[in-house]
Order: sequence, then C-alpha cells, then structure tokens
Amino acid sequence: MIPVILADDETLIRTALATMLDLEDDLSVVAHVASGEELVELWKTRSATGEPTAVAVIDLQLTGIDGIDTASQILAITPGAGTLIVTSHGRPGYLKRALAAGVRGFLPKTTSSANLAEVVRRVHAGGRYVDPELAAEAIGTGDSPLTDREADVLELALEGASIEDIAARAHVAPGTVRNYLSAAMAKLGTNNRYAAARKARELGWI
Repeated sequence: MIPVILADDETLIRTALATMLDLEDDLSVVAHVASGEELVELWKTRSATGEPTAVAVIDLQLTGIDGIDTASQILAITPGAGTLIVTSHGRPGYLKRALAAGVRGFLPKTTSSANLAEVVRRVHAGGRYVDPELAAEAIGTGDSPLTDREADVLELALEGASIEDIAARAHVAPGTVRNYLSAAMAKLGTNNRYAAARKARELGWI
C-alpha cells in the first residue's frame, strides 16, 4: 500500500479527497490535516518513528505557510520524498517555484480522482507529473515580473474587491496590500490597480 497524507484547509475538499483516494486498492490515506505546519510536524513524527515515507498531497493556498514552502520543509526532512501540489491557482510562477523546490507533481483541482490517484503512484515511484495545460501556459507566457503575492492581490482586485477585502482574503494587512499593488502597478506601467489587473490577466500572469 502507498501511504498518502493530505493537507488542505478546506475540510470538505480534504475529506472528499481522502475518501476518493481510499477507494483505490493500492492507496491508503493515513492522515489528513488542515495546515502546512501540522503536516510538517506529522512528517517529523513519522520520520522519527520509522514510518514508511508517504506521498504528500498538498493544497497550494494553505493558511500560514503555503503548499510550496510546506513541501520544501518536508523535502528538507526527507530528501526525494514524493510531494505533489494541487491547486485552483495554476499560475506559471507557482509552477516554476514548485519545480525549483523539488515538488514532483503539480496539477489543478479540476483533475479527476482517477488521474490524481495515478499521479500519486507516479510520484511514489520516483516520477514526475505536471498538468500539460499548466506546463504549456508556463512556457508560452514567459517570466512574469510579479511576485506570487502581487499576482494574488491583483487577481482579487480584478474581482472588484476593496483593499480591506483583499487584505482579509489574502491574510495580510491593508498596508501590505497597498504595497503589493503599488509594486505591481509600477512593474506593469499602469496608474491604477484595475488596469494593472487587466493587463496581468491579458498577459496570462494571473
């Protein structure tokens, strides 16, 4: 059996994924947690007690340390461990950062349960998998000048969210949001956040 540990701060999604993966004859979800911090602590405990190395299926947008930083900490404990990121925010910048960190799987949450199970098997066997559409987008758009956090706040700005709403949803202070927006506007050569968000979307950076 391939042990699997899930980390997702949305309880319904996390439990649904656990249920679906447990239906596979060769997969066993040994734990699922709501944060990257919990996953890292659990990983340390399992490593110290000699438990079999699991495949970590990690949501990108975790509260606290994000999915990629969580994977990096896991890989520091167990180099070469199978880690894969699932996300509803498949921007090229995230993909490149994940691959640079040593993550071996990157796929959208819209993937089928059968495909997710197959990717878990591939990662466990030492292979890699990147969703083809995300890979093509990363190649086609070139390097974005935006940081991931700048892209996050621009995406929320595109929805018409206020500074306060963006701050609440991005888990940062309003002043920090203003700093991110100002930096993004300067990089994109625009004079307001809505124009910056539209330009970033047109270029495929959010």
